[in-house]
Amino acid sequence: MVGIIGLGLLGSAIADRLGSDALGFDIDSARSHCASANEVFARSKTVFLALPNASVSTRVLNDAEILPGAVVLDATTGDPAQMATLSALMESRRVHYLDTCVGGSSTQVRAGLAILLVGGDVEILERYRPLLNRIAKRIFHMGPAGSGARMKLAHNLVLGLNRAVLGEGLALARKLGLDPAKALEVFRAGAAYSSVMDNKGPKMLAGDFTPEARLAQHRKDVDLILAAAAESGSPAPLSELHRILLVKLEEQGYGDVDNSAIIRAFWTNEANSKA
Repeated sequence: MVGIIGLGLLGSAIADRLGSDALGFDIDSARSHCASANEVFARSKTVFLALPNASVSTRVLNDAEILPGAVVLDATTGDPAQMATLSALMESRRVHYLDTCVGGSSTQVRAGLAILLVGGDVEILERYRPLLNRIAKRIFHMGPAGSGARMKLAHNLVLGLNRAVLGEGLALARKLGLDPAKALEVFRAGAAYSSVMDNKGPKMLAGDFTPEARLAQHRKDVDLILAAAAESGSPAPLSELHRILLVKLEEQGYGDVDNSAIIRAFWTNEANSKA
């Protein structure tokens, strides 16, 4: 059996990929197969974490009773330094740890279309590659612990800005008197194409913001991106503007809906609902 701690959008998608081999715990008891995180670790030596941030992962792992030889596959989007510290903590307890960050939404995970960005011991990765191949279409080993988390931030910077640009482009097309659906078709056919258009374009046009990945979670990711940029001395002016847009949308009540709601920064249509 494979354990999963955190059965929200991402954790439940991982559980769906693993099917009857998965058991999990969530603070929402309606989602849980186990009564506690400790029960998950007692029943499985391989455990995914799919938690809101690295601080929550740290709390869970500090409190957990984990047998030596177990492996923790941390799919949380978190601070890379914290995740590297968690790896060292687990090593001191003779537990293997990989930051196993997911590139893609919960819907893409369920479809087997996501990628995994992994930091940690490559030998442990190779040992667990058959399991991880059930979760993702491609797996990238990025380097030592924390490297998967660093790559996830760079990946999410590009992905998030692609969503914002798509929203702005669709809004401009509409203001110019063009059919936004036809505009999306053109974007997808030409050099402007990105896969965001396939996943998020129809949701933007329909105003269907049923969450696959929440807008507030991406704002937290952008906070991590900006912190990493500041620490490394890398300019991030587009991400700074992106954060302003996301914060404004959170203030308007869009935090818990899908991140495709970024289009609301450019396109207001009260005929469409938030969810």
